Amino acid sequence: MTESTGVSRRVLLVKLGVFLNGIVGVILAVPIVRYILSPVAHARKIGYESWLPLGGLEEFPAGQTRLATYRNPVVNPWDGETADIACWVRNVDGQTFQVFAINCAHLGCPVRWFPQSNLFMCPCHGGAYYQDGSRASGPPPRGLFTYHYRVDDGKLFIKAGEMPTTGNPTASVPGARRTCA
Repeated sequence: MTESTGVSRRVLLVKLGVFLNGIVGVILAVPIVRYILSPVAHARKIGYESWLPLGGLEEFPAGQTRLATYRNPVVNPWDGETADIACWVRNVDGQTFQVFAINCAHLGCPVRWFPQSNLFMCPCHGGAYYQDGSRASGPPPRGLFTYHYRVDDGKLFIKAGEMPTTGNPTASVPGARRTCA
């Protein structure tokens, strides 16, 4: 028998298969690694700890509750109008404010303010909240989530970097307030 000095077809195909599988593995691993490391990347982005303006104090008359919007501090160019986030602003006495997340504490449906009854109402499951954001009735387990706020140079600012959730108790303390002179 004669021996060939070259690489056999089987060895060549095995090496080619391992090489192609390695390329596919790297291509599949990139999005997985990016997903796993995304909290680290997002934590460094400027804007997560931003104080964002809601408007001048004259836009929120004493004793009234008004709808306001702010721009998400961390947006992508393709977010468009979805980056605008609504919130409810209650001017308690001209100096004290409460800023509520628009979402119901039950399943996150947007609540509406009804000045006739001084209640926030959730259209999804009938949840109701008093004007101070505390739970009135229905399935919500707690009151509305609140944002920290401050008044600076005649403007109302909220700390929008931390989403108000039950996992973040400092962002959901009713009446949480911070003022700057």
